[in-house]
Amino acid sequence: MPPLLPTATLLFLLTLGAFLPRAASKSTIEPCSNSDTCSSLVGYTLYTDLKVSEVASLFSVDPISLLLTNAIDISYPDVENHILPSQLFLKIPIPCSCVDGIRKSNSVSYKTRPSDTLSSISSAVYGGLVSADQIKEANSKAELSDPSVIAVGTQLNIPLPCTCFNNTDNNLPAVYMSYVVKDVDTLAGIAARYVTTVSDLMNVNALGSAEIKDGDILAIPLSACASNFPTYAKDYGLVVPNGSYAITASHCVQCSCGPGSRNLYCMPASLAVSCSSMQCRSSNLMLGNITTQQTSAGCNVTSCNYSGFVNGSIASTLSTSLQPRCPGTQQFPQLIAPPTVLPDSVFSPAPAPSESGGIPTTNPKSSVVPSSGAVLGFPPAGGPTGSPSGSSGAGFLTDHSISFPIMLVLGLFVKFVLSFSL
Repeated sequence: MPPLLPTATLLFLLTLGAFLPRAASKSTIEPCSNSDTCSSLVGYTLYTDLKVSEVASLFSVDPISLLLTNAIDISYPDVENHILPSQLFLKIPIPCSCVDGIRKSNSVSYKTRPSDTLSSISSAVYGGLVSADQIKEANSKAELSDPSVIAVGTQLNIPLPCTCFNNTDNNLPAVYMSYVVKDVDTLAGIAARYVTTVSDLMNVNALGSAEIKDGDILAIPLSACASNFPTYAKDYGLVVPNGSYAITASHCVQCSCGPGSRNLYCMPASLAVSCSSMQCRSSNLMLGNITTQQTSAGCNVTSCNYSGFVNGSIASTLSTSLQPRCPGTQQFPQLIAPPTVLPDSVFSPAPAPSESGGIPTTNPKSSVVPSSGAVLGFPPAGGPTGSPSGSSGAGFLTDHSISFPIMLVLGLFVKFVLSFSL
């Protein structure tokens, strides 16, 4: 029996192994073959104090849409210039497109600032949602030969990860959020926080086990309310996550997805902007109005519903139905005051505003929109149920590369030690 390796040798090997490059973080991808876009989200933690307008600019989104997605009250004066605290977690609405055969957001633009590098833009500014290599690849025409020296004012396209899966999860409406895993996260903890299951997360993300690591990017399905607007409507395919709001029709209509609901409810957002008529034809009902009449056969319900933004006009539909019982009062997601400080206990994953331990809430109140103003692996079996076959499988991009020089040195050292021991 050959003698055991000296303790010093074992310690050296362990130390050397600690410095070997690890496999790159995994990211959920969704193959696609059409040019449509869908509603999606990215989970983002502020790296410093930022104005609402600054966060919106980072992701090329409307500040009002950003606030309403997080159920933040927009009726506060000059809310777009409100300063949000560092480490605040936000859900950012971004459009998800089909680019080069996979789903990604191709609408985010970033103008470089002094001391920016591809690495700092990737890890600090965008919180690990995109890698330095992905930014470089998406900007082949920019002068990025030296990623550590970038000219100030360079306009970069930021390809953020996103998924659509037909905006369904198990045949129910859903919006998918791209979430960067933190070192304290577990799959069970993420599932509990976002009201889903470990098995659903594993299926969506093509996970062979429940093991996740810091930097992985998961697609998390969030329960939602879906619209049924015609394809020619500008806001066709509008989907609103449960517990939040969306602004549409040029800031004229505000739609919400109430607590535990799957029914999208839309109403006039403000009278402070110039909007087309919101009255249903052949009726005195305005958009969002509902009348009920109890009869021996049931409850006659008449409602004026929003039907999309068509050719610059607000389309509405008058509908009448007989229901077993009259509907109760419309339930709205609870609005919160624009946050100025973080909760006393900050943990990961950062809770959504309406969840326990999140941003302090205020009593619900009406919101008025100011006039100023989204190695290739194998797909999971079928992907999320309800996704179209052939274009909705998820996979992983994984880099298992290890530096060749380090491996060579390690091999020679082991060979030397073994020969010496024998």
